[in-house]
Amino acid sequence: MRRFVGAVVVVVGVVLVVAGLDASDSLSSRFSRLFTGSPTDKTIWLLMGGALAVMVGVSMVWSRRGQRA
Repeated sequence: MRRFVGAVVVVVGVVLVVAGLDASDSLSSRFSRLFTGSPTDKTIWLLMGGALAVMVGVSMVWSRRGQRA
């Protein structure tokens, strides 16, 4: 069960990263980069949240704690 939940978390993380990459190509993000030099907050949160979710999900999938031999 833990591996299944971990796999779901990985998939959600990948979706968030893809959404963040899509948001980084948006018109508002381009204007933000033009004037401030950095992308919008939404883009940053999506990319960071997605990366964190992927790391947590992978650790859940590879974890051996709680498994029977």
